Amino acid sequence: MSFALLRTILWTDPMILASTALMGSINLVVSLFDTNGERQFLMARTWGKMLTVVMGMDVEVEGLEHLQPGQHYIFAGNHRSYSDTPALLKTLPRSFRFMAKESLFKIPLMGHHLQLAGHIPVSLDNPRAALKSLHRAAEMIRENPISVLIFPEGGRTEGALEPFKEGAAIIGIKSGIPIVPFGLIGTREVMPMHHATIRGGPVKVRLGKPIATEGLIFKDKTRLTEQLRNDVAALLGVQP
Repeated sequence: MSFALLRTILWTDPMILASTALMGSINLVVSLFDTNGERQFLMARTWGKMLTVVMGMDVEVEGLEHLQPGQHYIFAGNHRSYSDTPALLKTLPRSFRFMAKESLFKIPLMGHHLQLAGHIPVSLDNPRAALKSLHRAAEMIRENPISVLIFPEGGRTEGALEPFKEGAAIIGIKSGIPIVPFGLIGTREVMPMHHATIRGGPVKVRLGKPIATEGLIFKDKTRLTEQLRNDVAALLGVQP
């Protein structure tokens, strides 16, 4: 048994569970007095910061200068690891809600938190239900000063960059809110898919220049999705 695996079993995994139980319990109390999900988001951000420490992640963010004060966005980028979530919670400067696969909302405690905090479930099996979720997200960010985060690949991937689904583009076109591409580098090395070991290490969150969506129409969604994927590929330093 390697030292990294032994450390994961004896230290990292128990601390992840303890941190999640602690912040989850606090969040349940906070949710009783939270009308818009903002306090629960602060709890989630604190949880994310705790996990980056527990997992040994040294997270840096680049490109914050591209974001305008007071503006909210649609954040969209690659998804390589479960460690992506704490890295993003720690670094992204805006209050945001996740577009998350519907199955996560069925997990006890986690699903309850996701629903109470205003995160949005997306069906991977029902295109009509998925489209309704995208319209709901567009309406939410158009009417409220919050951002949305979406992984256009549709889930964690093992390749450099998979084809993008059009969800981020649809939300952008329907809301008129700019899309900020991001590239996550290093999270797969921290916590690879199909491996039990959590290794720690450096992680970079690279933010690109916002892509304007105001004035676009529905037929622009394919071109917009292609532009978004090209921008994310450039941030990662891979071929589109």
